[in-house]
Amino acid sequence: MGEVDRELEAAILELLSRRARTSTICPSEAAREVGASTGQEWRDLMEPARRAARRLVARGAVEILQGGRVVDPSTVRGPIRIRRSPGATSGEG
Repeated sequence: MGEVDRELEAAILELLSRRARTSTICPSEAAREVGASTGQEWRDLMEPARRAARRLVARGAVEILQGGRVVDPSTVRGPIRIRRSPGATSGEG
């Protein structure tokens, strides 16, 4: 896992920590934040951001939602949202 991957995971967790426990974020928010700090185009970071979210799901830190429902990160296609897992702490990851 590279530095950008770690930054995307950290950005997802940080963005979620700034919001209400049940609030969600879009992967593009993390992509934009990391893109701004690294000089990369945020659109190029969208799939890496989705992969970062899937890794965080595997660790139990976040859930991926689509249409307001938790979905399987390995099969979901299209727009997603990310929220903290009910049992996760704000700094988990």
